[in-house]
Amino acid sequence: MNNMPISDDFLQHETYNPQQAEAYWQAQWEQAGCFTTHTDVQSDRPDYYVLEMFPYPSGNIHMGHVRNYTLGDVTARFRRSLGANVLYPMGWDSFGLPAENAAILRGVHPADWTYQNIATMREQLKSIGLSYDWSREVTTCSPDYYVHEQRFFLQFLEKGLAYRKESLVNWDPVDHTVLANEQVVDGKGWRSGAPVERRTLNQWFLRITDYAQELLEGTQSLEAWPDKVRLMQHHWIGRSEGAYIHFEVTNGEQLPESLQKISVYSTRPDTLFGMSFLAISANHPLAELLAPHHPELATFIKECAQLGTSEEAIEKAEKKGVDTGIKVRNPFDGKLYPVYAANFVLMDYGTGAVFGCPAHDQRDLDFARRYKLSVTPVVASDTPINDVAYTGDGIMIHSEFLDGLPTKDAKSVAIAKLEAMGVGEGCVNYRLRDWGISRQRYWGCPIPIIHCDDCGIVPVPEDQLPVELPYDVTFDKAGNPLDHHPTWKHVDCPKCGKPARRETDTFDTFFESSWYFARYCNPHAAKGIDKEAADRFLPVDCYIGGIEHAVLHLLYARFFTKALRDCGYVSVSEPFTQLITQGMVTHETYKSPSGAWLYPEQITRDAQGTMIVRETGEVVTVGRSEKMSKSKHNTVDPRSMISMYGADTARLFMMSDSPPDRDLEWTDSGIEGASRYVHRLWRMARAVAAHEVMIQSDSHEAQQIIRLVHKTIAQVTHAIEQFAFNKAVALIRELSNAVATVPTHDAAYRFGMETCTRLIAPFMPHIAESMWRVMGHSTLVAQEPWLRPDPALLLDDRVTLAVQINGKLRDTFEVAHNAPKEEVEREALAREKVQPYLAGQTVRKVIIVPNKIVNIVVG
Repeated sequence: MNNMPISDDFLQHETYNPQQAEAYWQAQWEQAGCFTTHTDVQSDRPDYYVLEMFPYPSGNIHMGHVRNYTLGDVTARFRRSLGANVLYPMGWDSFGLPAENAAILRGVHPADWTYQNIATMREQLKSIGLSYDWSREVTTCSPDYYVHEQRFFLQFLEKGLAYRKESLVNWDPVDHTVLANEQVVDGKGWRSGAPVERRTLNQWFLRITDYAQELLEGTQSLEAWPDKVRLMQHHWIGRSEGAYIHFEVTNGEQLPESLQKISVYSTRPDTLFGMSFLAISANHPLAELLAPHHPELATFIKECAQLGTSEEAIEKAEKKGVDTGIKVRNPFDGKLYPVYAANFVLMDYGTGAVFGCPAHDQRDLDFARRYKLSVTPVVASDTPINDVAYTGDGIMIHSEFLDGLPTKDAKSVAIAKLEAMGVGEGCVNYRLRDWGISRQRYWGCPIPIIHCDDCGIVPVPEDQLPVELPYDVTFDKAGNPLDHHPTWKHVDCPKCGKPARRETDTFDTFFESSWYFARYCNPHAAKGIDKEAADRFLPVDCYIGGIEHAVLHLLYARFFTKALRDCGYVSVSEPFTQLITQGMVTHETYKSPSGAWLYPEQITRDAQGTMIVRETGEVVTVGRSEKMSKSKHNTVDPRSMISMYGADTARLFMMSDSPPDRDLEWTDSGIEGASRYVHRLWRMARAVAAHEVMIQSDSHEAQQIIRLVHKTIAQVTHAIEQFAFNKAVALIRELSNAVATVPTHDAAYRFGMETCTRLIAPFMPHIAESMWRVMGHSTLVAQEPWLRPDPALLLDDRVTLAVQINGKLRDTFEVAHNAPKEEVEREALAREKVQPYLAGQTVRKVIIVPNKIVNIVVG
């Protein structure tokens, strides 16, 4: 940045210059060290940790970033002014596939592309006036960051939390890499467009399932999280109670002993009498054993390999199967049922086998109808089972010893029977699967493992960490560049000294974002996490990010915190006390007559107000407001908005138009309205500066302004504490409107404007500093304490009383607060609307509830 002093001559101008003012105040804050977190353990200031989910350095910020980070900045500035020692850091989630794509498309090394983007985005974020403590900045692709997670992994491995096994994965045959379920779109790779295959590969996993129950129970303590997010995590973890049932194979003499029985997990063992088939995964050992001798089954297994491994892909696919020819015996009724290989059974869920009860499961019913299998209802319902299964509770029927029992009781009885017969046992199961952390990509943290033919899996010794990525890689071949590197993967075994191979998989990028919040507590700690600092600042008091991270990132961060706790790095069990999920920023979409998407700057309005293409005059089709996206061109560049209107205007619009958790529609009229308000505040502040001496007025209007000021302080404080930022802005605007009605030479005007300045400071910090200085103050608003209201002035000076006659409301009227009872009674009896009800009546009693109601009893 330019180190030349920035002039403050904008303070002398009648017209506010946001660009000059914002650059000036940002330099002043940095010079004064306003936003440095204090690390003195003796400080008596309470600590407060506010954090937004850190960004991927894609190259430029977008409006979603502006909204997200302004939410955090308002919170940080507010808490500092309340006297807290605020930790408010920023960093970069900088590993990931986009950098590799950039290397392929642009011929730029991922590291160079990433660090260039970081530098660009850092300056863009600073231009918004965000009050980060930049001394705590972290970059996850830096070896001095990922060396620590390599140590974490080796400790997890030692404690049995990390392991390697064969697993089914989504394989992109063009990119030669594993895809996460989220990267499979309509059965194809999100980037290559190639049909995805299901393959079995050796993968590294973390035992998140060891913490399933604790993760589930922990959601109940997250009272400051949105209910929707807690519910999503609850569903993802998916605790269920049921039974393992072991079915005897009756015609499997040729099968190995391990396949003489097929085990199934079921949450509905009470419906065993309604069984009509048993289904196994296409990757079940039995299916794979039979396939070489069963051409139809072999073909079916290949078809299933195209489906991918996600539940969503399985759910959307048409339910198909192949009869394997194997029969199993139902342990309850002794009957034999066919075993099908089915495309809706995943090997990674449960045991890779399910028993089908078509009458009470829609998927099973669809399958049974397709293959003409029996359908036997075993739970009574009011309607026959035709095309819709009955999935509710009820009374058991057609079930021998279970008949007449409610389904809940029948489950317990069925499990007890299975255990007594030695053919099953009750158990608790979870939908949650262990976290697969292997990725066949270059731009990620290397997994610190060496593979030796003699010694097997060997951890990289501590003194050889970090295992750094080689810079001299090429992207001219499909697959992982680390596999193609001529030397990097070839090393000697640390145990026996013989030639060995490095692990070429890298960590899933969620690994980095699962602990970065702990690193911020002391980003220079030699062991990765400074336990004393982490115990001081964790859990994060306020965490802000998108609802799209409700499950994966937030669940992995919760798991990682518990694993780090058990390894002695932290004391807390949960990473985030409060979670704020901000809504999206949306914009209208526009299409040309040819159907091409248009950017907002490509359109204009003609004289009749019709939307047209700016260059051609063609009429534009205006679509609904949707999330800003590059693909639909409905984006607005924050840089151009800041250049045109200033950062404060963009911040104000982002905070004033919608609650934080709701979507925000970007409109030109909205941003222009925010800009007008910024300039109006400047003119009002300069009006204060025009009067060297203010007149202390005792007028009713002035006293009302003073009372309104104190009420607004209390209301804005409460609104910010409740994250009702749009309400806080509305209250401040109401106050400034009221202040504008007072003569500018009145002391109440100055009092009102100084209050507006300090209240608006968390939202629009630059204009607030400018107003504060032009009104004669030499201090920084950023260092001023938050205003406290006078409790005595929060009470209304006049109240509205209801007048009831024999309990029925007849009128209302205003009196002074705490007016004498005699005055209240006299006024009530004299009311024009009351008089008709008193005519010819005797007033027997007048009951007055102070400041609320007058009840007149007549008869």
